[in-house]
Amino acid sequence: MRDKLNVKGHYVVECYDRHGRLKWKDEIHNTVMTEGKNLALDAFLAGAAYTVTGPYVGLISSINYTAIAAGDTAAQINGTNGWTEAGVTNLPAYTVPRKTPVWGAAAAGVKAFSTAAAFNITNTGTLKGAFLVFGPGAVDAVDSVAGTLWSAGLFSTDHRVGNGDTVNVSYSVSL
Repeated sequence: MRDKLNVKGHYVVECYDRHGRLKWKDEIHNTVMTEGKNLALDAFLAGAAYTVTGPYVGLISSINYTAIAAGDTAAQINGTNGWTEAGVTNLPAYTVPRKTPVWGAAAAGVKAFSTAAAFNITNTGTLKGAFLVFGPGAVDAVDSVAGTLWSAGLFSTDHRVGNGDTVNVSYSVSL
């Protein structure tokens, strides 16, 4: 008997207009980054006194987008990783800081947010996807390059959002 461990993350993102009507919904099967896997393995197997910082959820802007890669790191956000964070410097803007989700208990090899992380959009723009950062040094400040990039994923298509919209991000990860 052989067990093969695969990390699989899944985002569900919904956008509601100012009147609470669903504008669009998208699902992302994301890339779990190498640096996130490494921190998880270190914490799982060698972390005698590890306390989780974060995770914090951010949104990916369409501005200056080229690609997402497994080798991307938190230190590269808005730099050399091929994508930028929405929120302050890059549109669309939302009420900052990054969102801090609450996790439900793990069951059947899956851990998920107990409720969606809600982003209140304050300026029009285009979103490409979402990401999670966590670990030592991670902070909820938009555009921060601190911490460890756990995952990033792209929508099936770019999505426009406007002032007054709410973008709800749910996430689950399975082993």
